[in-house]
Amino acid sequence: MSDTFKTIARFQYSSEAQIIKGRLEADGIQVLLYDNITIDTDPLISNAIGGVKLKVLSHQAEEAEGILNSINKFSVDNEGDAIKCPNCKSEKTNLYTTVKDGKAFFAFIFAFIVNILTTALPFYTKYKYKCEACKTEFDIK
Repeated sequence: MSDTFKTIARFQYSSEAQIIKGRLEADGIQVLLYDNITIDTDPLISNAIGGVKLKVLSHQAEEAEGILNSINKFSVDNEGDAIKCPNCKSEKTNLYTTVKDGKAFFAFIFAFIVNILTTALPFYTKYKYKCEACKTEFDIK
């Protein structure tokens, strides 16, 4: 058996990688995370260094990729049901943040200035869902 590791996934934040790591280890797959401590120290450099790399033993890579593919990557409601697009009824929707409206923009500018002075984090974020099939943006009541 080979003790070499293969990168099977990349994540922007280590918390996402830790969740998947736990899922894979529960199935007996040996997992190693790269650059997670660096990104925990300074999250702003995540894109510059390629994110947190999730690596598994080469001989377990195919099994690990199968488990990753079985995990639902789309949004679900509190009951675990897929959130459907109101336009095309697709279940391929994702939650994202936006700074498109005036209130969010001014909150961002204010938080940026406060952050420079006090290192406080932004306090207003608007969340929306976006359908991957038809690109419709929508809220859920």
